[in-house]
Amino acid sequence: MAILRFKALELVDQRQALTVTPLAGRRSDSYGQNVFNLEAMRANMPGEYFKRLQAAIKTSSPVEHSVADSVAAAMKTWAMAKGATHYTHWFQPLTGATAEKHDSFFDLGSDGRPMENFKGSALVQQEPDASSFPNGGIRNTFEARGYTAWDPTSPAFIIETSGAKTLCIPTIFVAYTGEALDYKAPLLKSLALLEKAAVEVCQYFDKDVQRVHTTLGIEQEYFLVDKALFDARPDLVMTGRTLFGHAPAKGQQLEDHYFGSIPPRVHGFMLEFEEEANALGIPLRTRHNEVAPNQFECAPTFEDANLAVDHNQLLMDVMARVALKHHFRVLLHEKPFAGVNGSGKHNNWAMSTDTGVNLLAPGRRPKENLQFLTFFITTIMAVHRYGELLRASIASASNDHRLGANEAPPAIMSVFVGQMLDSVLDELERTAQVPLDKGDNIYLKLGIDKIPAILLDNTDRNRTSPFAFTGNKFELRAVGSSANCSSAMTVLNAIVADQLIDFKTRVDAAIGQGKKKEVAIVDVLRDYVIASKAVRFEGNGYSDEWRLEAQRRGLANVATTPLALDALVRADAAELFSRHGIFSEVELHARHEILLEDYTKKIQIESRVLGDLAINHVIPTALAYQNKLVQNVRGLRELGLDDEHSAVTVEMIKSISRYVSTIKKTVDDMTLARKVANKMEDPRARALAYCDTVKEKFAAIRRAADKLELLVADEDWPLVKYRELLFRH
Repeated sequence: MAILRFKALELVDQRQALTVTPLAGRRSDSYGQNVFNLEAMRANMPGEYFKRLQAAIKTSSPVEHSVADSVAAAMKTWAMAKGATHYTHWFQPLTGATAEKHDSFFDLGSDGRPMENFKGSALVQQEPDASSFPNGGIRNTFEARGYTAWDPTSPAFIIETSGAKTLCIPTIFVAYTGEALDYKAPLLKSLALLEKAAVEVCQYFDKDVQRVHTTLGIEQEYFLVDKALFDARPDLVMTGRTLFGHAPAKGQQLEDHYFGSIPPRVHGFMLEFEEEANALGIPLRTRHNEVAPNQFECAPTFEDANLAVDHNQLLMDVMARVALKHHFRVLLHEKPFAGVNGSGKHNNWAMSTDTGVNLLAPGRRPKENLQFLTFFITTIMAVHRYGELLRASIASASNDHRLGANEAPPAIMSVFVGQMLDSVLDELERTAQVPLDKGDNIYLKLGIDKIPAILLDNTDRNRTSPFAFTGNKFELRAVGSSANCSSAMTVLNAIVADQLIDFKTRVDAAIGQGKKKEVAIVDVLRDYVIASKAVRFEGNGYSDEWRLEAQRRGLANVATTPLALDALVRADAAELFSRHGIFSEVELHARHEILLEDYTKKIQIESRVLGDLAINHVIPTALAYQNKLVQNVRGLRELGLDDEHSAVTVEMIKSISRYVSTIKKTVDDMTLARKVANKMEDPRARALAYCDTVKEKFAAIRRAADKLELLVADEDWPLVKYRELLFRH
């Protein structure tokens, strides 16, 4: 292993930045060139069928068979002209990754003649195996049938891999019995629910509003390590994170990496994956160094939420593939390195009307601000009522490492709104008046003649808040970097829609009793402000004081995934989702079981890898070095030197023995705990056992191994060290 480590370091030293030549012209010229977008549809479809397709999408109506046939013919023509030979239904099963089965356009006619064929029936529906994907007991092994169904709202695209081009058609994935087995189907249902509820509330303020779009911008954080270093770390290969590794003398404490100059090799990688993403219609806008060494971020322009999620899933695939060309591996694990910042996805969520109004942006007139406050306060109330459900939506074994650390929001769900809006809500509570008058813009004068005054937002930013208002949107910061954002967005859409429905019901009832509309709206909003006050927090979410204060307020602090997932199968969740047709009780329990099994399996894999590395790599290396020290002591004594000269070496020998003993005993205890847990039939009990009795042993094993890393000679240590993983480009 030590030889592998040093060979990997030699390879890194020989790496050169690859030359990436951007496409000629402006990036806007090549944007979406590999997407079957409106322009491609218009160019390849008869006008009548194009209009009928757009009308069906706009009204959320089923696509007629004749229209589907026309779309399929146009897709085939367009894709083959670009060199595609195969097509696939691209879907998002509950593995968290994407899935695809490629079929060729090539076919044989009834007379045996070769031809290229792609009909509307193949576009609309395919049949992958539904028993081999996670299904939570919905499908048995002998009941394999499932269906993928075309999502017309997310355009098809072409992916090129190793010179082969494939037409990818975004789809949902459902069981033969109708239950959703993916992330997309519930997301689409939640978006439709939220749109209907939001439009009805918007009608109080503007009768012209007919559509409300949920918009989403997903910031993606990630680490990059050289492929050779990655391959020399079995824990990174098998689990996506380092299970051992002593913190280097320099980590992120100087904060010199954040927004610093991008290393040349990394810059080349960024440029190439951005070019490919651009051709796939992913509107990336920013790139920069993040806080931790070798950590980076990219972020897109806001899009329709369904498309934003599809693009983020696609982006992760593109990044991983392009990274290999540059001899990198992308780490999307939420906490690949202990002691430095982990990675997340900041989900910037808002709602916009078809009249061009952002419903979460304050306006200049009282009527506009009353509408803003309606959606603003209703969202806060939704998070207050269903905070534990929102926590469950971002729960995973990997995100548990990140939540609550000093770079991510805590596991306590709270809302930050900023000083100005906080005072507005307090005033509304006291007086039932709405004192929000944007008036003139507020400027921050810097006192530097050459620097113009800075226009202040109506709120500061609070990076310690899991759900923060940032001026014209809410930012859900707690989503993990490897997660499919559909889970969190489905819950957020559903709980906000449910609260909007409650709001309208109460306002309509008050109007029916003779209250003026504006008075009724303000009265309901005031009730919401009072009821949800406990969830608003403007301070430091990392502090111990907040944990105590949150407990006093009655806010849950659920630190681990097995307990957080309980919220999915409580009566209020089942009632919420079934009432709105997003999840049946069967689907909720299935997802609960799937997520528990996923947690258990990931901790199980980490435990096995940890034990293997500890027993077969760390301990033999430590004992071999200890033998060298023993020989050193014997040599000193043979020279007639007294114990004073060998005292330090003897102490090192004793320390190594203690750490080796700790590792061996704790690994044995961990293995026994794993065997006990594996015998438990109940998925929740098994997951809790893995959390409380198996994972609980990790820290002691790691602590002893990391101490040995400091004692053993650098030339003998087998695992690539943190200083090499984090600082070698």
